[in-house]
Amino acid sequence: MGHRRRVSVIIATYNSADLLAETLRQLARQTIPRDDFEVIVGDDGSTDHTAAVVRSFADVLHIGYVFQEDRGFRVASARNGAARTAVGALLVILDTGSMVGPDFLAAHLAAHSGDERRAVIGPSYGYNPEVPMLGVDELLAQLPPEGVVERYRHLPEFQDVRQPYFVGCQMDLSRRTIPWKAFWTGNCSIRTDDFRRLGAFEERFEGWGGEDMELGYRLHQAGLTIALAPDAWAVVAPHDRDHKANFDELFANMRMFLAKFPVPVVEMGLTVMVETGQFWQWEPMYLELLDWQQRARDVDVRDEIAAALADLPDGETVTVIGCGGELPATLTRATLVDFDEELLDRAVRSGDHSGYHAIGLRTMLADGSAGTVVVTSRMAGLWDSWGPQILAEAARVGHRTISYAGPAPRSADPQEIQSEGRAA
Repeated sequence: MGHRRRVSVIIATYNSADLLAETLRQLARQTIPRDDFEVIVGDDGSTDHTAAVVRSFADVLHIGYVFQEDRGFRVASARNGAARTAVGALLVILDTGSMVGPDFLAAHLAAHSGDERRAVIGPSYGYNPEVPMLGVDELLAQLPPEGVVERYRHLPEFQDVRQPYFVGCQMDLSRRTIPWKAFWTGNCSIRTDDFRRLGAFEERFEGWGGEDMELGYRLHQAGLTIALAPDAWAVVAPHDRDHKANFDELFANMRMFLAKFPVPVVEMGLTVMVETGQFWQWEPMYLELLDWQQRARDVDVRDEIAAALADLPDGETVTVIGCGGELPATLTRATLVDFDEELLDRAVRSGDHSGYHAIGLRTMLADGSAGTVVVTSRMAGLWDSWGPQILAEAARVGHRTISYAGPAPRSADPQEIQSEGRAA
């Protein structure tokens, strides 16, 4: 191993040589000593003059270059390839086109001072894909990034799209239930040993988006604090984006995220994004679920399940959505789904049933895997928000649905359930 440095900056890039040159130029202005950090560019198969740009900075930066063959958008793999060569104690992950001030790396280092293990988010000014601020490129041509930030940081259209989320918790992400949903790799940092210990980026994620939140989820699950460092900012230079293609790829990656971690918080996040497009409603809706989970803790649905079973033919395969912790003796070898993990564990303790910790919005169950799906009244508190989606999922999984969660108990075949779900 070479010289141990304090920071390794990882930049993934693809056919953006001129934009990369500007990012590297800003990194060459850092106030921390040059020997304290390195920059490693992970090239995702560029065919332009990216390699020449990297070589041109060898006199002013400790800089490395890792190239991978172009086999599509593989930013997770490009970042991992660069990170494998890193010798810095701290990884700072930055996007091509993110312009930083002289104190950028000092601010990331300061955010990791002390013994607490953290994953740190730095704001990305100018990053608001849906309502971009016009003229940011002209501003960056006239002023250094710190001058642009000093002049325009209070303009809503210039602020990071996550700014309301940050402000809503008084800039303290420990107050958030799902802080990792804001862990985006345009500008973030993590100790190198934590990054490697937890498995780096999941390279099965291809295309735009999701790989950073999935890493953030694992970091948070491992006990790291997700923290905001307001002074570790970057300004995102405008460049062309295909938003529709990006979001299609994000949805595909979120499905992979759910397949890897089939838990209610991820299930709800995917559903919010695909069904409503209201990304920032994810946390309020999840808090609604947590509140209902407590209030529904003592809801006993044994009688509902028993009543549903009474009319079923012998040998019918049954899935119960909202099973609770206690089951009727007449239920045998069923598939059980519940949002309360503790009650689900109690329900499957006998070993007679299989269980899935899920809400019932997007389960891991196969199409048509059940003869009958029973939706119990434990789902009633979520019905106003998610009733159509739960019925649609029940219709996908089973040939017949019996629901006790709506206005009154009802039975319908899958086509009727599907039609009801679309009309709601």
